[in-house]
Amino acid sequence: MPAPLSSWPWVNLGSFKYLLYGPLVAKAIGSRAWDGGRPEEFWSLHLLFLFALRALVHQLWWSFSSLLFLTRKRLIIKKGIDFKQIDREWDWDNFLITQSFIGAFAFYFFPSLRILPLWDLKGLFVVVFLHMMISEPVFYWAHRAFHGKYLFNRYHYLHHSSPTPSSFTAGHGTPMEHLVMSLVMGFPLLGATLVGAGSIGLFYVYVLLFDFLRCMGHSNVEIFPSSLFESFSLLRYLIYTPTYHSLHHTEKNSNYCLFMPLFDALGGTINAKSWSLHKEISSGKNTEVPDFVFLAHVVDIVSSLHAPFVFRSFSSLPFRVLPWIVAIWPGGFFVMLMMWVWSKTFLFTSYSLRGRLHQYWIVPRHGFQYFLPFAKDGINKQIESAILRADRLGVKVLSLAALNKNEALNGVGLCLLTSILI
Repeated sequence: MPAPLSSWPWVNLGSFKYLLYGPLVAKAIGSRAWDGGRPEEFWSLHLLFLFALRALVHQLWWSFSSLLFLTRKRLIIKKGIDFKQIDREWDWDNFLITQSFIGAFAFYFFPSLRILPLWDLKGLFVVVFLHMMISEPVFYWAHRAFHGKYLFNRYHYLHHSSPTPSSFTAGHGTPMEHLVMSLVMGFPLLGATLVGAGSIGLFYVYVLLFDFLRCMGHSNVEIFPSSLFESFSLLRYLIYTPTYHSLHHTEKNSNYCLFMPLFDALGGTINAKSWSLHKEISSGKNTEVPDFVFLAHVVDIVSSLHAPFVFRSFSSLPFRVLPWIVAIWPGGFFVMLMMWVWSKTFLFTSYSLRGRLHQYWIVPRHGFQYFLPFAKDGINKQIESAILRADRLGVKVLSLAALNKNEALNGVGLCLLTSILI
């Protein structure tokens, strides 16, 4: 028999699980239609908006970490994310549904929460104090307990089943873990409200910052320079880094803190490699020379929206055109124009095959641009620059995509070879 609260009750609903937001949506619509637009009746709208923003935080961190041309030198774990991990993390947002229920019950049973002011600065100080004094130590000891054999095998193993952390890994866990996380996150907000310092703005700021830091720690990209911690050594105990938390995922026996390594220091569980590895990763020299490079190009705007850094779930499925893609098509068109004006060949993705590193580089031009006479010279310059760069790096093999060796463009690549040799 599975352990209690080890699986989500809507696990078999698939995408229909989002219908569980239906009562909140109905309440939000009903409030505007029948309650005269009174601010105290907008609580359901606030919940929906807040949870949409929380999902956006996870998505933006994923997009950032997947832009390998920006992050490849600061990647902590070099191994990419395979389809098995994507499948396991497919329902990473289950915890948002649970916490939306918790929020709805709180507003329903405690009507005073509906009349909070827009902002109260005192509440920020109260939340910070309670977070440091209550949330951090409670999470630390709960997290250590989850790494005990009994709780780990029944609950926490799911979170650690992802070999390469990502922002979606931050939300990937069992109901039991997220109930504990809800208490950890909710206590400072409850405390601030009880002392009369709660506000609507405080709920937004604290919850979104909480998610931001969780996603940062799981992003697998180091963003803090080592010089910052060398100049302010105390700071390394007040805020964790992605490297610090990645060590927890790889070794599982240290670095248990929520956001503050101070509690690992007090508990004697700081990994001895934390600072040295952080300095090595943050140096920006953490890179490998690929053995093989395929120089590709963008086909069209719709295909560009299947890029991994757009939506991971969408890019993991076979190519297809869905109706909702029309809504984000203008964004893809704008990016196409920006790439046309200012962009150079960039790293798109990479993988290892039989111990050899393979990379896809993208010429920032769409298919139709290859057939514009006035764009010919610019495209050839992009391709030539990429070939010269690969040669400087020591790349052994470089292959051109179909349009990059179009006979009308550069004579099946012979013109490029001639110009480089000259």
